[in-house]
Amino acid sequence: MEKMELSQLKYIEMRQELVSYLCALADKNYQYMSWVKNDRPNGGHDELDYTIHFLYDDTDLAENPESMIGWILTSQEEAEMISNVIRALDTLFEIYGTELTDKEYLEKNEWNDVVDAAKKAKLLFNQ
Repeated sequence: MEKMELSQLKYIEMRQELVSYLCALADKNYQYMSWVKNDRPNGGHDELDYTIHFLYDDTDLAENPESMIGWILTSQEEAEMISNVIRALDTLFEIYGTELTDKEYLEKNEWNDVVDAAKKAKLLFNQ
């Protein structure tokens, strides 16, 4: 399957939301300042929970990213990158559960795998 044009996507706004979550997952400094310190220069509030709900509850990205091609993803490659992020998060949750604070997750060695997967996905999504 070829890569679709962004203009062909059904929910471009949701894609933009996904990209913003990938950017947050890829940036440890942002995570610490925003999720732990609640310090965002432009105001507002953000936390890891928002990203998790988007990936696992609000979309089918966690269960079946391929089904989101044409909706918010443009290609199989994007679906695979999202799968990598989900796998890293799933590993973290399997080991530590889902009740830790954002700060506690950020301190786990496995969090680095989440950040690395998100960085790779972010690069692809920003091409």
